[in-house]
Amino acid sequence: MRNERNTGASEEAGMDLAALSVAEASRRIARGEITPSALLDAVFARIDAVDDVVCSYLRMDRDAARRSAAGSDERAIKGTLLGPLDGIPFAVKDNIYTAGLKTTGGSRVPQRHDPDITATLVRRLEATGAILVGKLNTWEYGTGTGAVHFDLDAPPSRNPWNVAHFTGGSSTGSAAAVAAGTALFAIGTDTGGSVRLPAAACGLVGLKATFGRISRHGVMPNCWSFDTPGPLALSTEDTALIYDAIAGFDDGDPVSLSVPLEPTLPGLKNGVKGLKVGFVRNLDPGGAAPEPAILDALARSAAAFGALGAEVIETDLPIAPSEYRSIAMPINRAESFSIHERDYLEHRHLMGRSLREKLDMGMYLRAADYLAALRQRRALVARTDEIFAEVDVLLLPMTYRVAPPIHDNTAVVSYTTGSAGSPFSLSGHPALALPAGFSPEGLPLSVQLAARFKNEALLMRAAWALEQVLTPNPSRAKPQHILATIARAEG
Repeated sequence: MRNERNTGASEEAGMDLAALSVAEASRRIARGEITPSALLDAVFARIDAVDDVVCSYLRMDRDAARRSAAGSDERAIKGTLLGPLDGIPFAVKDNIYTAGLKTTGGSRVPQRHDPDITATLVRRLEATGAILVGKLNTWEYGTGTGAVHFDLDAPPSRNPWNVAHFTGGSSTGSAAAVAAGTALFAIGTDTGGSVRLPAAACGLVGLKATFGRISRHGVMPNCWSFDTPGPLALSTEDTALIYDAIAGFDDGDPVSLSVPLEPTLPGLKNGVKGLKVGFVRNLDPGGAAPEPAILDALARSAAAFGALGAEVIETDLPIAPSEYRSIAMPINRAESFSIHERDYLEHRHLMGRSLREKLDMGMYLRAADYLAALRQRRALVARTDEIFAEVDVLLLPMTYRVAPPIHDNTAVVSYTTGSAGSPFSLSGHPALALPAGFSPEGLPLSVQLAARFKNEALLMRAAWALEQVLTPNPSRAKPQHILATIARAEG
């Protein structure tokens, strides 16, 4: 039956519209070559073709999306498009509030938030004409221990490049949707790497902006001092379009940065000549080294930066990435428990094992350990920031291996906890996961870039330059490819 399904190819102009990047779809809408409604129909066709396998969505409102697309159609005809995202279908992680479309955090626990709240970032996207399709799968409450126990009401999202494999967490559906073409872009949240990790697993660009740069108003909290929403997209250009639309001060978020915002798109293609790139070498002494394919991707990236005119300098972080994580975990667990204590005490029996076990640890964490971690963090942020007095951009891994089989829980936890996302979650610096091709087994490779505070424009400029060498023609997984991996997943 699966092979007889519509694969989502659009008849309009003979193109598979769901495979287009945001930037290319935007240009075609502006030129009148495609309509927003046709683009949305292609996305719906892709959802119907593959999402019972990929499991990217928890819920949708197709009627509301079609009404929004009709409005974009009219503006396109009149030449009054609201901007480059007008008519582009997107979706958000199910911990981001949307009035009229239920938010559950992927949980059975009854939610108490105001159902009329729409997150600031969603309002900003809809003000550009972007079309909200639905809510995406997530680890429960967007958090957990790193393990996948298959004990929630919805099955976990699967990696479109091989559905037997893990998507990364916790923005699982966000990555699966963008890689599969069930949304042209998505918004996730990053606490310890939860945008960048699934982006790396699924071959996407995933941005964690400077802490406070993107409003968290209307986003279910996980860890107040780390949480950062961010886009997952096919390319750096797509990421720049989305970031420029959602970033900026919001008085609804008490930690929102009020300093002027530098748009990333105008200088995106200015190159890296003269920049200093710090190639991080102290990864994890005593721990598992990155796989050869990851090391090769890093070496290719360093060589590419050098060939493009940047100066590549070997450098060290103040401590290894795993040591950042050791400091971050007490803060994360304590803050998560303080936020969700009432739900835990009243509805622990409804929670999945991963969330329940994390909150168990938070409940028994000593105040002394939390305060000690805060003191260590303060000193480490300053030491990390000092690196950017010497270099403009850092290059290091995002993950140490490719996405593991989803049923191998030991490997899944190792993949999550062994990533290099923690340093910049702890410090608050902007960081980005960038695709770096594929492993011999056909799974995505990724590298990570980071920059100084509030310098997303430089970060994405460096990412765009490197992208032209590593993945100049980024692509989504084709429906036929996704469906062809089912036998391996079921085996």
